[in-house]
Amino acid sequence: MKLLRLSPIASIPRYSLPRSTPLLTVAPRRSTQPAATPPHPHRPASSAIRTMASATKFYDFKPLDKKGEPYDFSQLQGKVVLVVNTASKCGFTPQFEGLEKLYKKVKATEAGATGFEILGFPCNQFNGQDPGTNDEIQDFCLVNYGVSFPVLGKTDVNGDKAEPLYEWLKSEKPGLLGMKRIKWNFEKFLVGRDGKVAGRWASTSKPEGLEKDILAALAAKGEKL
Repeated sequence: MKLLRLSPIASIPRYSLPRSTPLLTVAPRRSTQPAATPPHPHRPASSAIRTMASATKFYDFKPLDKKGEPYDFSQLQGKVVLVVNTASKCGFTPQFEGLEKLYKKVKATEAGATGFEILGFPCNQFNGQDPGTNDEIQDFCLVNYGVSFPVLGKTDVNGDKAEPLYEWLKSEKPGLLGMKRIKWNFEKFLVGRDGKVAGRWASTSKPEGLEKDILAALAAKGEKL
């Protein structure tokens, strides 16, 4: 069989593209508007920021009582006041008994008869341990512990809806390491005759352990009117 001899393929000439004018790149037009600032991950929107009303002193506050009516703190002028956030289904709930005993004991003294008050603020923010209505809470305190000191309306002590009184108390007397947040039920604030926060105690502090501080506050001079 006769083999065909193939001739080499002619080399294909290279063609270079004609040199063209360099392309012009157009810079993006700069906006005259200022760049938007991204929201801070821990800062609430301005509409969510809760202002502390116009109250700047303890006696300026008017939290709501058990009937939803303002409880005017001006009636506490010159008194020593123990403020406690309470709950009816908490491991510390038995402190109601200690608070009532403390209340009666101090009230039995000459200085405490007209110069001392305890205010309870029911709060459902800690594991939902005070779910009842204001009326149910009042009945619970009276029937189970014979509470005779004022227990006001249910309130928030932390967060955007916190009672302004508590925002003020936390600011005036931060807790351990400067932490302002209320950690649990039955934290206690003592306000002196001068309207200033004299002490703050954790839930674990028993009411009877506060007697010495309360008597010392009663012996101090009050605010000059």
